[in-house]
Amino acid sequence: MREEEKEKKRLAIQEFRYGVVAELANPFLAFGQKKEMIREKAKRTYEIPYATRNTLTEDCIGNWLKKYQKYGRDALLPKIRNDTGKCRSITEEETDVFLKFFEENTKLTAIAAFKKLQEKGKIKSDISTSALSRLVVAKGLTRRERLSTSNKEKTLKFNFIYPLECVQADDMHAFLIPDGKGNRRKAILIAFIDDATRRIVYANFSFSERSIEFEKGILHILKAHGRIVRLYVDNGSTFVSQQTQRIMDSMGIIISHSRPGIPRGRGKIERYFRTVRDQFLRPLDQESIKGLGDLNTRFHTWLESEYHRNPHRGLEGKTPLEFWLAKARHLIPIDPTIDLDAAFRHETLRKIYNDSTFTLKSLLYEVPSILIGKSVKILYDPKKPGTRLQVFYQGVDYGEAKLVDTYANTKVTRNYHTNRQVNIGEQQVKEDSVETPVSASLAASVFHNTAEGGAHHES
Repeated sequence: MREEEKEKKRLAIQEFRYGVVAELANPFLAFGQKKEMIREKAKRTYEIPYATRNTLTEDCIGNWLKKYQKYGRDALLPKIRNDTGKCRSITEEETDVFLKFFEENTKLTAIAAFKKLQEKGKIKSDISTSALSRLVVAKGLTRRERLSTSNKEKTLKFNFIYPLECVQADDMHAFLIPDGKGNRRKAILIAFIDDATRRIVYANFSFSERSIEFEKGILHILKAHGRIVRLYVDNGSTFVSQQTQRIMDSMGIIISHSRPGIPRGRGKIERYFRTVRDQFLRPLDQESIKGLGDLNTRFHTWLESEYHRNPHRGLEGKTPLEFWLAKARHLIPIDPTIDLDAAFRHETLRKIYNDSTFTLKSLLYEVPSILIGKSVKILYDPKKPGTRLQVFYQGVDYGEAKLVDTYANTKVTRNYHTNRQVNIGEQQVKEDSVETPVSASLAASVFHNTAEGGAHHES
């Protein structure tokens, strides 16, 4: 196993242990309360990194807590054996020569590589096949690992400099919580992390993986922070909507997708989700969560008070908030003349019925009768489909569609013919067709008003 892999493993185990004992170190806890919490934690099941078991004993948790209280967080790191990866048959210099040569020549077996170095005089010692095999496995240089590393190095690495130059987004499944309707549903976190500063520019739990949640996050970032240059996401259904792509094209935002099976460059958001699991979700008493609002309130408190204020290894020891503020002058504000809410409306086509209506999201709407039989473009807010539907035909804005009162519509007599003049602006249109519920309702309304006017005149 490579040194960086070993370190990654140790840090993952440390984060897990910290997530278990962090709340137990509260100085305001009484001894009895602490014992009860340890007993409760020992009854839970866990996803323990690099382990096959999923439970912890009370003694194990208590031991971790003592180490943490006495020596701090570093005491939770697993110990490293001094003789790991060392071979007594050859010198350290010869080991380094062999490992470097073997790693660079992926087509050679360990024995072939060792013999080649002996032939060149770079290694003079002998080693048994079993000892050489143990050395290769310990250093993470099996054929599969070497080929995997080689393929990864062929893909380009990137690290952006300015805030919002690249924003990574992804979603993470959490646990079941009450939905306010007597049921329990899985909470799903969608998060956007700024590549340059590691600041979380938007994150929220919801019950949905629909693309509308993705668009909601983008809209928030544009309003709160400024222009996004690039979004980097995977190929999940949340991120491949044609509506989203159309909106991003209109805003000049590039959406890049990682290749399926090769999540290159998405390590930052995946590392953040691991932090969320270890430091926020694991210590959380899941049964105490009352609903989505409660979960989001606790989550945002943790996000702003802990995550954004903890030093980050990849930021020269600075916190994400410090790094963001240091580079905030490079943010590009959105042009104030742009109506962002209008830009994020969804677009759909509808054919207008003979009664001047169309349906959208199971609701009935009315438009000017001049559009009967035409295929029109409808722009609407996907979060509020029943409000402000804008109608366009051949680039001309025909105003907002009106919601039809379906209850009143049921009182209208159906299926009788009409032959009358209808005024539409300055035009006159002659209708001679089967009367529909809406047009009959309108006709009845006109007749009623006329009758009332005539009666008043006679009196």
